[in-house]
Amino acid sequence: MDKVIQVKDLTKRFGSFTAVDAISFEVSPGEIFGFLGANGAGKTTAMRMLCGLSYPSGGSGTVAGFDIVREGEQIKRHIGYMSQRFSLYEDLTVFENMQLFGGIYGMSERDIRSRADELLEKVQFASQRDTLVESIPLGWKQKLAFLVATMHAPEIVFLDEPTGGVDPITRRQFWDMIRQAASEGTTIFVTTHYMDEAEYCDRVSIMVDGRIRALDSPQALRTQFSANNMNEVFVKLCR
Repeated sequence: MDKVIQVKDLTKRFGSFTAVDAISFEVSPGEIFGFLGANGAGKTTAMRMLCGLSYPSGGSGTVAGFDIVREGEQIKRHIGYMSQRFSLYEDLTVFENMQLFGGIYGMSERDIRSRADELLEKVQFASQRDTLVESIPLGWKQKLAFLVATMHAPEIVFLDEPTGGVDPITRRQFWDMIRQAASEGTTIFVTTHYMDEAEYCDRVSIMVDGRIRALDSPQALRTQFSANNMNEVFVKLCR
């Protein structure tokens, strides 16, 4: 597959309000694609359409080779998703959460145990396997949510503002996990309003009022807008 995500003139309207206005882009396998914009720019609405959670009002697109209008259920089986609101169950242990979501993804009990052991060892969290989620720090909850989203080794992982509310050190550690997953072939589609995180992406798009106003590598965008960093690029676009 040449492109794991292809979108053409994707549009979402709510009554007379256009939240996503005819956006077009492509994402390659193994790419870390940043989907940037201020709050209310349309990022989450666009992501929900790509994940098969919302129907577009217009345009077309495919995710993992499946049509976003007709094949939403197939898309859900081939992606991982981590929402900006913490989605794990606080009254279950670390492993019980992994077990629950692995079952939802259709994994066998044997595969769940093997994959959970593998992921927890990788992030040096195996000792907390039987710890209740409510008692672990927020940063580790975010990391655990990412592990759960990759339990079934999906082709694409969608991350909706995954580092909101965590400290800078934890954010850096979280991005180490993202880069590791991408190096192993997983495509990462991430929304964020932290402009410094854009520097970690292979390419970024910047949405303003429902439209993509810029799309390129961070270095190319800095050059194009004569900016020292991505925050300056963003300010120039949104001013």
